[in-house]
Amino acid sequence: MSCVDKFVDQIIAGDNDYQELDRIYLYNRVCALVGDDNHQENDDLKTALIQTAIKNEKIADNQTAKEILNDQLMDFLTPTPARVNQKFWNLYQKSPESATNYFYQMSQNNDYIKTKAIAKNISYDVKTDYGNLEITINLSKPEKDPKAIAAAGKKAQTGYPKCQLCLENEGYLGRLGYPARTNHRVIRLTLGGQTWGFQYSPYAYFSEHAIFLNKIHQPMIIDQHAFTNLLEITRIFPQYFVGSNADLPIVGGSMLSHDHYQGGRHNFPMMKAGIDREIEVPVRDVQAGIVKWPMSTIRLTSKNPEQLVRAATLIHNHWMNYSDESVDVRAYTNETRHHTVTPIAYRKGEDYVLDIVLRDNQTSDKYPDGIFHPHKDVQHIKKENIGLIEVMGRAILPARLKDELKEVERYVLGQPNKMADYHKTWADQLKTKYDFTDDNVSDIIFKETGLVFSRVLEDAGVFKWNDQGQKAFDKFIGSLD
Repeated sequence: MSCVDKFVDQIIAGDNDYQELDRIYLYNRVCALVGDDNHQENDDLKTALIQTAIKNEKIADNQTAKEILNDQLMDFLTPTPARVNQKFWNLYQKSPESATNYFYQMSQNNDYIKTKAIAKNISYDVKTDYGNLEITINLSKPEKDPKAIAAAGKKAQTGYPKCQLCLENEGYLGRLGYPARTNHRVIRLTLGGQTWGFQYSPYAYFSEHAIFLNKIHQPMIIDQHAFTNLLEITRIFPQYFVGSNADLPIVGGSMLSHDHYQGGRHNFPMMKAGIDREIEVPVRDVQAGIVKWPMSTIRLTSKNPEQLVRAATLIHNHWMNYSDESVDVRAYTNETRHHTVTPIAYRKGEDYVLDIVLRDNQTSDKYPDGIFHPHKDVQHIKKENIGLIEVMGRAILPARLKDELKEVERYVLGQPNKMADYHKTWADQLKTKYDFTDDNVSDIIFKETGLVFSRVLEDAGVFKWNDQGQKAFDKFIGSLD
């Protein structure tokens, strides 16, 4: 049996809109994409079809063309957007978990979530003063094709879709420098009277990594409306946490141009962290405390989400205009605003929880990348923005470290190596701290990488865990009245 025939069998057997009567139609539609059915042997049927298309000169042998064809083929295995939404909300009547289980499984089955690529990531935990932090070296996202980048640079941008978070990506073919989304599906829901979308991340950083996105392409903003939306999402999907990146450069995420949140089914280290001390906020029925966490975090808990919104809005609005020169905290320099928050919402039984992380994006001559940003001495491990996921204690470290840390291991063992110069100071410090052997070197380097990430989070904290910092934190809390 040919690979096209096998694929048609798979389509007809799947949970989609096709039946046995569609067999000839499907065969011809697949052949239109891959060419005459010159059978290519491969354990993976999809790979065989792509190889067939290359042999028949239906597509070029490059990453972009293969990704576009891959998603076109997977679209045959995927129900239409209307049908996916109908089934999702029908299952939701049984339970929210039944609905998300269906959508998550479908998004894996049709290769929208790149499970094979995600499995390449390196992941481990490291014990720190703040509990176990989660360290990942992100190897799942493919390197961009240099030819595609160059061609995309010469090609006039269509402006459609406006960004990768727009609803208009659903079913989009893809192009040079822009991902294929033919097999992409988005669940529609209403938040605050507006239409929003719910989808999963193709290159997930944790279990059921979800994205909630505004139908309207507008910049992210943290305000009372955002707090309300986050808590409403935890009401709709009580099994999920949901949070927002900050809405300023340096302390914000990588996509500030489109209003969106991230969530999923994962219990992050910050969510496990305990309360260092309880505090009073002038909002009834709200319990509050300062979390023992490297970043300055206030935890609000209540059975009443409306009261949580009031408390979060009070803290946010006060922080927006709060300065304390003694600890380099400044709300404004001239007309430039520096303060915002990273909010995270989740449920604990009947309680709603809202963690408010204070952020400050100032720069200075001493810290040109950011006063409350990873400082130079830790940027050999992490120099990118500290976004929502890192704030909660899961490091997303660059792929370069997979090979670079091996060279560090060779260096500390006194072996020939090609270690990058920017690791030398750190590596020399480790050589004086440990007696390295072939048996222990990998474990120690991994552990110490995690401890550097702990320092990264401490750098990003506005009120440090020392007497001066915590007194300044208490002063801010006291000023909320």
